[in-house]
Amino acid sequence: MKSFIAYDTLVEEALRGVVETVLRQIAREGILGDHHFYITFRTTDPHVVIPDYLREKYPTDMTIVLQYQYTDLVVTDMGFSVCLSFNNIPETLQIPFKAITGFADPYVKFGLQFHHAAEPITAIIEPLDTPPPSSPKTKDDKKNSNSNVISLDTFRK
Repeated sequence: MKSFIAYDTLVEEALRGVVETVLRQIAREGILGDHHFYITFRTTDPHVVIPDYLREKYPTDMTIVLQYQYTDLVVTDMGFSVCLSFNNIPETLQIPFKAITGFADPYVKFGLQFHHAAEPITAIIEPLDTPPPSSPKTKDDKKNSNSNVISLDTFRK
């Protein structure tokens, strides 16, 4: 059966919106509490702007941490830029949202993983270090075991 609605793409775009919303909030208010963010992105994306020496060191992907030492966080509809220090040299990185492959906030054990177009496009919500609780199977679960519907209740605390 051919689907004419790209649900996987729609879900990925919506979850990238979560990343955008969080970054907009910390650009306005700073990082509150013990939150901190790991953002992994593809350095091969043509719209990623990073210094050549970082691209040489990280030829496929790179992870940055937003916690204490960052400045000039600017968020747009397409991505964000941030100034980070590498060996005491301040560098501004520009990262489009579509280049992001991972986003995590270890403080609350929350993470998102994205797959770009070269792979099947899906977004996975994966609480870090916390496997989803298993629940006993019922007769109705067995009947619907071939379903592609996943309950988000599984991932809630």
